[in-house]
Amino acid sequence: MVVENSTFAEKLRNGESLIGTMVSLPSAEVTEILAETGFDWLFIDAEHGPFDPHDAQGMLQAAGNCSCIIRVPEGDEIWIKKALDIGAAGIIVPQVNSAEQAERIVQMCKYSPQGCRGVGLARAHRYGIDFEGYIKNANRETAVIIQAEHKDAATNIESIVKVPGIDAVLIGPYDLSASLGKIGQITDPEVEGIIDHITTACHAEGVRLGIFGVTPDAVLPYYRKGFTLITVGVDSLFIVKSAADALNQVRGG
Repeated sequence: MVVENSTFAEKLRNGESLIGTMVSLPSAEVTEILAETGFDWLFIDAEHGPFDPHDAQGMLQAAGNCSCIIRVPEGDEIWIKKALDIGAAGIIVPQVNSAEQAERIVQMCKYSPQGCRGVGLARAHRYGIDFEGYIKNANRETAVIIQAEHKDAATNIESIVKVPGIDAVLIGPYDLSASLGKIGQITDPEVEGIIDHITTACHAEGVRLGIFGVTPDAVLPYYRKGFTLITVGVDSLFIVKSAADALNQVRGG
C-alpha cells in the first residue's frame, strides 16, 4: 500500500519499489542533476567516493526532496552518527557478516532507549529548530540497510535477518564474487546460488531486498523477483557512456 507523504524508511518497509542510482563523485551539481531526473532515492557512496561528511552534507542539500542514503565506509559509530546528523534518510553499511555486527549497527542508529546514538544538534535537527520533533521520530524514520556482500554473510544470513531494526539487505554482487575468488563474475552459478540463498532467508523473515547493478539488464531479473530496493548505474559511468556514444557517433558519421 502506498502511503502519501510517507518517509523513505516507511516506503521501504511497506515494500514499495524504490529505484535509485549511485553517486560516487563529490559533486553537489551531479547530485542535483540526478535528483531532478526522477530517481526515488540516491545512493551516496562514502565508502569508495573521495569525500568527507561536509562534502556529503552539501550533496544532501543539493538533492532537495530526493531521499539520500549514505553508504558509510564501515560500521563505525562516528561515521554513522555524522551521516544521520547531516540529514541522510538512512545508512547503508558494507560488509556485515554476522548478527553481532548487525545488532551493533542498529544500536548506533537508534536513540535511547532503543539504542545508543549520540545526541547533538545538526542539519537533521534543523540546527535545533526542530530538535524535539526529530528526536521523537528519528528511530522510526531512519532506514537501516546492511550489505550482504561476502560469503561469510551468506553463511550467517539466517541469524542476521532476525536482528530487529534491520530494514533491508542490499546484496553487493561484485564484492560477493570477489570473496569467492571470482571477482566480477556476477553471473557465475556459485555466485547466483549464494544470492538465491540470501534471497530465501530474507523472504522468510520479511526483510526487504536490494541489489546494485551497473546496467538495467543486471538489475531487472532481481526486480522481477521482488527486490524492491534497486540501485542501477553510477554517475561516473553515465558520463563516460554518454560522452563515448556522442564521440563515436560523430566520428562514425
